[in-house]
Amino acid sequence: MSLHHFDPIGPTSGQELPRYAGFATFARLPRFEDVAKVDVGILGVPFDAGVTYRPGARFGPSHIRQASRLLRSYNPVIELDPFREIQVADCGDVACNPFAIDEALVQIQAAVDSYLDAGTRLVVLGGDHTVALPVLRAIAKKHGPVAVVHFDAHLDTWDTYFGESYTHGSPFRRASEEGLIDRQASVHVGTRGPIYSADDLTADRNLGFTPIHVREFLRRPLDSIIEEILALVGTRPLYVSIDIDVLDPAHAPGTGTPEPGGLTSRELLEMIRAFAGANLVSADIVEVAPAYDHAEITGFAAASIAYELISVMASHSFGNQTNKTPGNDS
Repeated sequence: MSLHHFDPIGPTSGQELPRYAGFATFARLPRFEDVAKVDVGILGVPFDAGVTYRPGARFGPSHIRQASRLLRSYNPVIELDPFREIQVADCGDVACNPFAIDEALVQIQAAVDSYLDAGTRLVVLGGDHTVALPVLRAIAKKHGPVAVVHFDAHLDTWDTYFGESYTHGSPFRRASEEGLIDRQASVHVGTRGPIYSADDLTADRNLGFTPIHVREFLRRPLDSIIEEILALVGTRPLYVSIDIDVLDPAHAPGTGTPEPGGLTSRELLEMIRAFAGANLVSADIVEVAPAYDHAEITGFAAASIAYELISVMASHSFGNQTNKTPGNDS
């Protein structure tokens, strides 16, 4: 089979067929099975059995795909068309047991393993944040411990809930305990809100994470926060995990555990673009729960985030080492 890249004047672009019609894949891109080799795959993981408050993120992948119909192809900030530079395709959804967390984790990891073995990097659409753990297990098997930049209102390094070790509040504790992350180069970004005790912060640091509280965004230029993160990550293999609740509920109401006082969409998108040239091996976007969304605000934000992640991967593939920061887009 021949490659089937995004066609800027063809039916997937909105120029011949309206964007609200056509394929139901992410950005109306080809399916994984319809192309010869895929550089970056969009993989849905419709699993939310690990939530501790509002369910519904199992419908996140389809909601993000729907919103992605609005995307166009050329990225003027990173200065490339990711769909022309690399082959991107939609891998569909992982079939995972909605009633058994342990079994679902095995199924998710097996699916991710298969794509990584085929040389495909992934942008995973969750699902709740539990899904980050099996993805990291597969990533670490291929790359070793990776730097993790975790955008989230919450630490997600708590131990158990009601005796359960695998929940959306614990994936990064398990990942650190299992040696999946680089403890010298991992960071939480945008954390806020009350926690259970001060011990949570001590335990979090002992697990290898540097927290950047959302208050830092009021006190420091965005450029300096970006520079701190990039210096921490360096040239290491990087995994970016984005809980949509890192955004303020005004920018992302459709999520299970909203926290007031979060990042703006503009801030988050600028931070993701700054990874252009970094060795981004895969990423996830989780906790989009469409039942709580309004006017597809959260879906559009998530789809735009996925597009920027794809652009970053395309940038690294073609040696673009220019990290664009706010005020430096020329």
